[in-house]
Amino acid sequence: MPLHYGSQIEEHHAVRRDAGMFDVSHMAVLDLKGESVRPFLRRLFANDVAKLKIAGKALYTCMLNDDGGILDDLIVYFLTEEHFRLVVNAGTTAKDVEWISAGARDFGVKVREREDLAMIAVQGPNARRKAAVALDSELSEQAAELSPFSATQWGDYFVARTGYTGEDGWEVILPKQRAAEIWDRFLDLGIDACGLGARDTLRLEAGMNLYGSDMDESTTPLESALSWTVSWEPEDRRFTGRDALEAQRSEGVQRKLVGLLLEGRGVMRAHQRVVVDGIGDGEITSGTYSPSLARSIALARVPAATGSRCEVDIRGRLQGARVVKPPFVRNGQPCIDL
Repeated sequence: MPLHYGSQIEEHHAVRRDAGMFDVSHMAVLDLKGESVRPFLRRLFANDVAKLKIAGKALYTCMLNDDGGILDDLIVYFLTEEHFRLVVNAGTTAKDVEWISAGARDFGVKVREREDLAMIAVQGPNARRKAAVALDSELSEQAAELSPFSATQWGDYFVARTGYTGEDGWEVILPKQRAAEIWDRFLDLGIDACGLGARDTLRLEAGMNLYGSDMDESTTPLESALSWTVSWEPEDRRFTGRDALEAQRSEGVQRKLVGLLLEGRGVMRAHQRVVVDGIGDGEITSGTYSPSLARSIALARVPAATGSRCEVDIRGRLQGARVVKPPFVRNGQPCIDL
């Protein structure tokens, strides 16, 4: 996926206002099969796949190491009692497959990386309506009825109502030899091709973490604004990393991930220092100029005692910023006061 296909700003606005698409075939699709696949995933993930009771339903979760550090964040789909599907990050694929496969052996679960598949994400207020025309009529009828965070399978096509932009849409998983044809159909239907630049500004406006920037193995869900992805009940579900998270929760988290809105001119960028008067320093984990808000926004890991204001060191000059709760933009509308 290129940085852009012409104009990053135009691609961003296409997704917020109409329809855009991303070639996310670099994401890895893993199929897990076996009689004990559900018990295995209940041990593997911080979120509990016991919540998935209807075929096609999906769950966002973190996969942790023994210290509670985040190995990856991913989406898991329940297909049958003996078949679950995972979509994991590209940069962590090799590590993920090794970690998952090692644990799967004890449960008799088979792990298959689907290198034969591609994925196209179509996102925006008109994305589903436009994309449906390019799909088989029966598949498009099934996909039209999908609720958020659910998927349907029709032949070789797998359509999920999920995304990484804060807009409605589908992620279409299909045989890679058909991807170029479907991509061209989507283009002909007025769905704009979008690159990595727009994908990053869109996900940051939506307050969505990026693995390797806003979280990694050195951070836990409790200090990455992902406490909501940890299923503490039932207490006897001993998922990997639980003991470490329980200790951290008991002792109190020392740092947290927050949203920042720059009050003046300039653009916040990753790794810039955040100064919280009388408390300590933090760091920008992701920062950008928001095309939707015409302001600079960021995610930052700061001391837990941080209040409503801070300052950001931008090229040696401290500039004021307001601490806000993400998302910044969702479904095309601002979620914070400007």
